[in-house]
Formats: sequence, C-alpha cells, structure tokens
Amino acid sequence: MTTAQTVLAVALSMIFLPLGLAKVAAVPFMRQAAAHLGMSPGRYRVIGALETAGAAGLLMRLAWVPLGVAAAAGLTALMVAAAVVHLRHGDPPGQALPAAVLALTAVAYAGVAIAAG
Repeated sequence: MTTAQTVLAVALSMIFLPLGLAKVAAVPFMRQAAAHLGMSPGRYRVIGALETAGAAGLLMRLAWVPLGVAAAAGLTALMVAAAVVHLRHGDPPGQALPAAVLALTAVAYAGVAIAAG
C-alpha cells in the first residue's frame, strides 16, 4: 500500500461519507438539491447510500485492495452520472465540475492501487 493510495482513499472518503450520509438523512439542503434536479427524495437517498458504501469500501481497502478499486469504480460511475445529470438539467458546466473532479480523483485512486499491485 502506497502513501498515494492512502491519501486518495482518505480524501475521497472524507468527501463522500458526509455527503452520502446527508443524502440518506434527507437534510434540507439535500432535499433542495434533489428537487432542483427533479429527483425524488427516495432516489437521492439511494444515491447517498451508494456514496456511503463507496466511502466505506475505500477505507476497507486496507484489508483487501480489490474492494477499494471496486469502490472507486462505483464512485467514478456515480460522479460521471452526476455530471451528466447537471449538464442535461441545464446547469452551467461549473456546477458539474465538482463531480467531474471527484470522478477523476477516484480514477486516480484506482490507477494507483492497480499499479501498486
């Protein structure tokens, strides 16, 4: 396990865990975000559960690296979908940028993890 793997896993988890939990808990800010994108609170909760599971998978990669790679792949797919949803909804590209950056960061983690073996 490399330092880069650890740093990327912890950084991604520190972002996805609170955001995922906020979606699952349907806090007012997240309900507003779901409404803005035309999503039901239930669908947004599912997305939050997937983000939370992805964050947990990144952290559990200490026990089994393939789990971390799978979690990163799932988070990448979620963030690519999030960027697409923002753009299709007519949001300016700047609103899709955080999701795109997180997707690239998750890809970087997977790449580092695979390269480290």
